[in-house]
Amino acid sequence: MLNVTDLLPAYARLAVRVGVNLQPGQLLAIDAPAEHAPFVRRIAEEAYVAGASYVDVYYGDELVRRAHIEHASDEKLGWSPPWLVERTRMLIREGGAALVIRGDPHPEVFADLDGTRVANARMRELAATRLELTNGRCNWSIVAYPNEGWARTVFGEPDVDRLWEAVATAVRLDEPDPVAAWQAHVDKLERRAATLSARGFGSLRFRGPGTDLTVGLHANGSWHAARDESNGIKHVANMPTEEVFTTPDARRTEGIVRSTYPLQIHGTIVRGLAVRFEGGRAVELRADEGEALMQTNIATDDGAARLGEVALVDRSSRVGQTGLVFYDTLFDENAASHIAFGAGLPRTVAGASELSAEERHERGVNHSTIHIDFMIGSPEVDTWGVTEEGDEIPILQHGDWVLG
Repeated sequence: MLNVTDLLPAYARLAVRVGVNLQPGQLLAIDAPAEHAPFVRRIAEEAYVAGASYVDVYYGDELVRRAHIEHASDEKLGWSPPWLVERTRMLIREGGAALVIRGDPHPEVFADLDGTRVANARMRELAATRLELTNGRCNWSIVAYPNEGWARTVFGEPDVDRLWEAVATAVRLDEPDPVAAWQAHVDKLERRAATLSARGFGSLRFRGPGTDLTVGLHANGSWHAARDESNGIKHVANMPTEEVFTTPDARRTEGIVRSTYPLQIHGTIVRGLAVRFEGGRAVELRADEGEALMQTNIATDDGAARLGEVALVDRSSRVGQTGLVFYDTLFDENAASHIAFGAGLPRTVAGASELSAEERHERGVNHSTIHIDFMIGSPEVDTWGVTEEGDEIPILQHGDWVLG
């Protein structure tokens, strides 16, 4: 049995030193649920040891947010507090760092509310500013903190110790030297991304139960993994991470796809999601639960119904090997291949970062104020890279990475 008291300092050190890679003199902004205060305090201590100029903490409360969704007027439902928007803009101006702590204490707190109101309650201006921050303007990372509410959703009982064991495995805290283990893991993922980039596939093909999907790729696109660089600072944006990813051509997705994991989003769990694409756009979307929420999200703006990311994950993933559904996208997207509605990742397409939103749109680099990942991979879903000549080269077969 792992000792949580011993894990917290090591986890905080990993988040600050490897995830954010905080530099001396940097401002660190932390966003977390109020229930995560014990972890936030350890991270703040570690950040000051690393030389932080100041640690600014914003605590959210989903129960307060629920009251807003239930009672706010339609006009104020999606209002962004100007001071939160300015906080993010100031962080960009000051060259600060950002850390988000996940692990929802109330994963289905909005499940019984009207899905359209839940989706419309998203703070759009704040969301757009945060997407700008994470698009190469700031070194940032996302980690998670086990808690009773999250554990109850995963296990049906508040077994926090068991959840800690799973999280520790996923983020390599069970290694004698977690920092060294992370460096070796990141190097492996980057070699895999380089192999895909060198192949120069024109598209990807996914086939499996309920899925026959072709995702077009950019001729001058590249695959990335794990380690990002912002303002000259290398950092690991997601901990855990098991994916290699790129931005698809938002104009060239065709076919049908069925989600293989539930999706936890906006205090709701979406189950049984199925989507049909034509000409790059989702033209039909169904879900057993959470359909209204998803329908409203993909109608947010012109790019919301198109893809901004495609990512591949094989079954060597530590997250996948736990055998758990975490009901948290940070973990579940690193157990299975996935795609994302909404904003693309301009750094994966040569020259796109310097273009305006309109110019990116013309080149098929999607622009949106949303970015919603959902999982489409499993050992039953095989993946091929399709060459410009139409040849299909196996990449993932029965969950195994087979591309040499």
